[in-house]
Amino acid sequence: MRTIWKGAISFGLVSIPVKLFPATEHKDVKFRYLHRTCQAPLKYKRICTACGKEVAQEEIVRGYEYEKDRFVIINEEDLEKIPSEQTKTLDIVDFVALEEIDPIYFDKTYYLAPGEAGEKAYALLRTAMEETGKIAVAKVVIRNKESLAVIRGYRRQLVLETIFYPDEIRNPAQLPGFDREVKLHDNEKKMARELIENLAAKFEPEKYEDEYRKQLLDMIHAKIAGEQIAVPAAPRDGKVVDLMEALKASVEMAKKTAAAEEKKGKKGRKKAAGA
Repeated sequence: MRTIWKGAISFGLVSIPVKLFPATEHKDVKFRYLHRTCQAPLKYKRICTACGKEVAQEEIVRGYEYEKDRFVIINEEDLEKIPSEQTKTLDIVDFVALEEIDPIYFDKTYYLAPGEAGEKAYALLRTAMEETGKIAVAKVVIRNKESLAVIRGYRRQLVLETIFYPDEIRNPAQLPGFDREVKLHDNEKKMARELIENLAAKFEPEKYEDEYRKQLLDMIHAKIAGEQIAVPAAPRDGKVVDLMEALKASVEMAKKTAAAEEKKGKKGRKKAAGA
């Protein structure tokens, strides 16, 4: 993996050299746009909206739009005036409980690896956070952007997760119908709880996969091989007419599925015992 940032975790008088690596990746199926006639990829040009000319890379500068169509130019010299210490330290400002942070705040995850001669201090911080049940809230500058972040343990490793600032979380009160009062009957709530309990399971991420991406890739490989592409049946109308009837049917379905899984598990255990 490629290092995207080098610096040090700083808290109190302790400084731990670390390296930052991306921990996740998107596995989207990517397409390119082609000319229908030639079936060749299209090129995109950087065209100035004022003079209509194509602009070379060396002629491009950063601009901040402070009013509609009014910009101030920001060059490398301006960015270099910002104290460089901020770009090389990961400053811990608080230690908090993980459950105090709502998941809506989390943005992107990175692996933190110890830098040269930082293994012992790194292990000490990870162990101390595990034993106290706390995670660290920190600030870091990555690629000219200061981010709020948390540092926590993950599989004997430290990870850094950038999180949104409070003013970056949109207010749900702005959603249409947010303040509408909805009356719920006790039987409906009881049935909904029962459905949730029947569908409750231990989180095992390996059992989930991107079905759409799999089908899309199967279709692509079939087209490459010149095979006939199967057309899936159209889904049935999914309108819910009666909420209670839908809940009852869902609970019954969940019970049957759970019973079938249990029966399948028992058969597997018997077979293993017989072997």
